[in-house]
Amino acid sequence: QSQLVESGGGLVQSGGSLRLSCTASGFAFNYYAVAWFRQAPGKEREGVACATTTGDNTRYADSVKGRFTISRDNAKNTVYLQMNSLKPEDTAVYYCNTQQYWGQGTQVTVSS
Repeated sequence: QSQLVESGGGLVQSGGSLRLSCTASGFAFNYYAVAWFRQAPGKEREGVACATTTGDNTRYADSVKGRFTISRDNAKNTVYLQMNSLKPEDTAVYYCNTQQYWGQGTQVTVSS
C-alpha cells in the first residue's frame, strides 16, 4: 500500500519551533519532488514549501521564507519541515504531498 504518513505536529507558543516529518512507503519516493501544504480553518489549502528529488533546490511561500526549511532524507523515504519563529497565523493542518499521494495531515497550533 502506497502512503505518506506525517508526524510532529502539536501545540507551541508563538516564537517556538516544531519539526514535521513525512515518511513514504510503497513507492519510489526518491524519484519525485515533494511539497508541504497547509490548510487553516475556513481557508483554502496553500503551498508552503517544495523540494526537488535530491533536495538541492527548494522553494518557499513568501509567508514562511526565512523561518521554515524543507529537507529530505531519501535513504529514510522521509521529508521534513523545520518550522522556526512560529506565529499564530501558522496554525493549520499541514500535509505532505508527492505526485498523487497525500498524507493524512498533522495539526499545528501556535498560541499567542
